[in-house]
Amino acid sequence: MRYFLCPGRTDMRKGISSLCGLMHEKMKSEARNGDVFIFVGSGRKLKKLLHAEDGGIVMYIKRLEAGRFKLPEYAAESNSYPME
Repeated sequence: MRYFLCPGRTDMRKGISSLCGLMHEKMKSEARNGDVFIFVGSGRKLKKLLHAEDGGIVMYIKRLEAGRFKLPEYAAESNSYPME
């Protein structure tokens, strides 16, 4: 499985349909290709993941009780966010 982090900050009030729209506009991709798409809010306390499974698209949500998600640095040479 491949994982893709949506660039920029995401309005975390968005649901599955709106996030799929962002995926199409910002990332030039579709949820149905089997990859996992990661969206992070401006406060970095909430993360949403979209993934297509048999029968539909699934959204996973994780909200931190303390601390913030650490985001990888953008690598201009590969036009991506390397995740280790």
